[in-house]
Order: sequence, then C-alpha cells, then structure tokens
Amino acid sequence: MQTGSSSDDAITGINVTPLVDVVLVLLVVLMVTATYLASRAIPVDLPTGKTGEASSAPLTVSLTKTGALYVDGVPFSEPQLREKLQAARKVEPELRAVIAADGAVPHRRVVGIIDLLRQEHVERFAINVDADDLEKR
Repeated sequence: MQTGSSSDDAITGINVTPLVDVVLVLLVVLMVTATYLASRAIPVDLPTGKTGEASSAPLTVSLTKTGALYVDGVPFSEPQLREKLQAARKVEPELRAVIAADGAVPHRRVVGIIDLLRQEHVERFAINVDADDLEKR
C-alpha cells in the first residue's frame, strides 16, 4: 500500500551530469597537452642501415656565472680543456661539443671557448639555449 510520502522511495535514476563534467574537463586537458607536444615534434621517418654507427655523445662544456668551467660536469681549467680536446679527438676525429653558458657569462668568455674549440679542430659545436627564454623576448 502506497502512502503518499516520497521520502522513503528508492532513487531509480543515476545523475550522470557530474560524470560528463569530469570527462569533458579531462578531454580538454588531453587536447591542450597533445597540441603542445605535437607542436614541438617534427615527424621524420628515418631510414635504417645495417652499417650505420651510433654517434658518440657530444662533449658538454659548461660555463657558470662565476666563470667556472666544467666539461661533462667535471671542473676544468682552460689548459686542461685543451688537453681533454686533444685526447678526445684522437678517439673521435669528428668530435662534437655543446657549449652551455649561463646568461650572465660575458660574451668575450664564450667566444674564447669557441676559439679554443676551433684551435683544437672541433668544428662541430652548438650553443645550448633555453627555448622558453627565447619565447619570452
């Protein structure tokens, strides 16, 4: 027998509105993240070769704002760097280097390191930059 009171009735429906809200928020986050990641990647289908050799990692030359010089994370002086380059070129004639200098390092100091690399016949080098720092300008 039914009494007219609906407070004791069982809930027969499920409210899916909160579920839809959460799914839509996750979808938006996924779309924004995927767009950001896709814009930084360039799709290239690289060919394979049986005789290809893995290239060695480049030598990392770091200059701190205090003027300290590091090679692959180890403190070095300029004469020690010259010796390291000479020894490394005997092992790897096509030696590559990456220069990572703090933004506060004087330009003259960076040019001096580039000159030292060229004197030791390291012609393939790059200067490490922060892409986010370039976008702020």
